[in-house]
Amino acid sequence: MGKYILQRLAFTVVVIFCISIMVFVITHVVGNPVDIMLPLTATEQQRIELTQRLGLDQPLHVQLITYLKDLARLNFGVSWWQRVACEEVIMKFIIPTAFLVTLSCLFALIIGVPLGIISAYRPGSLLDRTITILSLSGVCLPPFWIGLMLMLVFAVNLGWFYTSGFGAWKHLILPMITLACNPAGHVAQIVRFEMLQQLNSLYAITARAKGVSEVTLLFKHCLKNIMVPTVTMLGVDYVALMAGGSATVEVVFGWPGFGNLITGTIENLDFPLLQAEVFFVAVFVCIINLLIDFMYTAFDPRIRF
Repeated sequence: MGKYILQRLAFTVVVIFCISIMVFVITHVVGNPVDIMLPLTATEQQRIELTQRLGLDQPLHVQLITYLKDLARLNFGVSWWQRVACEEVIMKFIIPTAFLVTLSCLFALIIGVPLGIISAYRPGSLLDRTITILSLSGVCLPPFWIGLMLMLVFAVNLGWFYTSGFGAWKHLILPMITLACNPAGHVAQIVRFEMLQQLNSLYAITARAKGVSEVTLLFKHCLKNIMVPTVTMLGVDYVALMAGGSATVEVVFGWPGFGNLITGTIENLDFPLLQAEVFFVAVFVCIINLLIDFMYTAFDPRIRF
């Protein structure tokens, strides 16, 4: 176990290093932030002074070395637009997103697993086809459209929830359901496919022949065997939403989250903040992947590191 953790940590450092260099190169190629930060009427002298103040007048390799030195000390600098330390800005926006995404994925798990099991027990039936249509709709329909429809029905027409904002439970319900539609569809489809295989496997047939009840077979044997692919898929969706996949839903519902922050950072070409955001996302992805690997052994003792 200890050797495996050390190997993964070493791999994580390499991955973050490569991603950091990639982001640095891309940010310095896509555009010049001076063009955005200064008005069109700015003089050439003002452009030169701002370029020097931001350190963009240095050769690219010098900027890269400075960036890597600061990164090694976990010094992300100050946001060019917000004039605040990058880590403070990120923590301010990432907490609401983590709260929303975590609840959405838990809700997707609570909804998707029972629907997949019900569908697997009635393959080819009207109920199975209905669940399949609903789950595929959740996967295929754009989240912003789902959010707008939910807002129109439950907030505008019925007045049950708020259309935008953050702080009360009425702000949370609609964006949570909207974000949960995609992972819930994935979970339902994976559970249905895996459960069909488990229910028709030799050990399930043997258990039924020995008089084991369907409830015992489902909860003691089959359900545990399908959790590895289910947790894997849910982990992928969780990371994708935290890495900016929630941006459209946050814009629709006015949620002050990380996706909104990333969108604004890219529009403003705020290099220090964008580089810090990518660093935080890379670390977060590696941690989640490591936790998912550890969860595998809990569901399947045959898996060894």
